[in-house]
Amino acid sequence: MWGAVLRRSGLRALVEKSTVLQQKPLLKTLGSDHTVNRRWLCANPENAKPKESGARLKVPGHRPSNMERKILLWGGRFKKDEDIPEFVSYEMVDMAKNKVRVKMSYLMIALTIMGCIGMVVSGKRAAHRHESLANMNLEKKARLKDDASKELVKQE
Repeated sequence: MWGAVLRRSGLRALVEKSTVLQQKPLLKTLGSDHTVNRRWLCANPENAKPKESGARLKVPGHRPSNMERKILLWGGRFKKDEDIPEFVSYEMVDMAKNKVRVKMSYLMIALTIMGCIGMVVSGKRAAHRHESLANMNLEKKARLKDDASKELVKQE
């Protein structure tokens, strides 16, 4: 069944070309035997070797700078500056930076909300004093008009 579908669709030639390049007998698995249930489009190869735990290249340590020491303290990793060892891992510094980044974003959110509330309160107070942008604009225009008329009188 699959063989006939492949012949009609032209996919068989494509599969043959790809198997020649890959040196894998892919058409045998896709042939008329429809009971074979293979994941031939899977991204992971079937016979992949498991990674060994010691295969990763790991840098033994990193000497933190003064700013990174402050970040390690702000991130809550260490209580005092004396507790920070001479060498720390990159992962530890990265996790502390992420925590400080999140804390700073929360601080910015809180400051934004407080600023919005402050502007609302300030606007309500100005409304009670009958101050508005329209009134301020009209007063400014009237003042500019008076200044212009005074200058015209002086020039004549």
